[in-house]
Amino acid sequence: MTVLVIGASSQVGHFLLPRLDAIGCEWLGLSRNAPADDPRWVRGHLPEAMPTLPPLSAILSSGPLDGLATWLTQARLEGTPHVIATSSMSAETKRDSDVPYERELSLRLRDAETRLIAFCASRGMPWTLFRPTLVYGAGMDQSISPIVRAAIRRRVFPLPAARGQRQPVHADDIAAAFVAALGNARARGKTFPIGGGERLTAGEMFRRMRRSAGVSTIPAPVPRVVLDLAGALRPALRGAVDRLDSDLIADNAELESVLGIHPRPFHPVPATWQSGA
Repeated sequence: MTVLVIGASSQVGHFLLPRLDAIGCEWLGLSRNAPADDPRWVRGHLPEAMPTLPPLSAILSSGPLDGLATWLTQARLEGTPHVIATSSMSAETKRDSDVPYERELSLRLRDAETRLIAFCASRGMPWTLFRPTLVYGAGMDQSISPIVRAAIRRRVFPLPAARGQRQPVHADDIAAAFVAALGNARARGKTFPIGGGERLTAGEMFRRMRRSAGVSTIPAPVPRVVLDLAGALRPALRGAVDRLDSDLIADNAELESVLGIHPRPFHPVPATWQSGA
């Protein structure tokens, strides 16, 4: 039977497909921009534009969790495929944010988790969820890669004053966790936090990002008062600024004991920031 990969062209999918090939797993990759010359790819997106699918042994999704939950309740699937999907640590870290849209995101994620779990239980379908922290690794993220690329263009790298701990996780380690969960009975019915193999301050994370840029940049320390002013003037930044001194980390203990996954520490290289790296 076939494994459906939703978000096959995402940063997790970029690493997941080669890992599936390595274990001899047949896969069907879903993407809005599916290559026309490869029969293993199908065009579509969650939740309303899904193609007709063959019988599936598993559904691996790094796409929007709310879209996945909505599609599952509407789809007519044969059998009981194992649903393995990413949510986000934002489900918890943004629960009490002062920024309304961040609280809405947290609520939407938790609601999607609840709906997916309830549906799988009603159908007797196994499920596994991953809640990653800050994801990087293929230059496709919308969080830290754009900061590095902008700094490379301007040759000036911002270094915010920030004491909160961070635990960036490489997309390939999430892909490895997906593969480890396939066929693993101990992974069923569990939600795993997944962070990188190292905890470091947000300030140190930015310094390593600068060192890995591959070009010479001027360091530009950004004092806390300037960050607070930016958050006040631009509401979209307020949540991120408020969390700079908060710890956004994950406990990998169960991930390591159940799945044997030990994520790598944060040591990016210049290729990390190139899209499709």
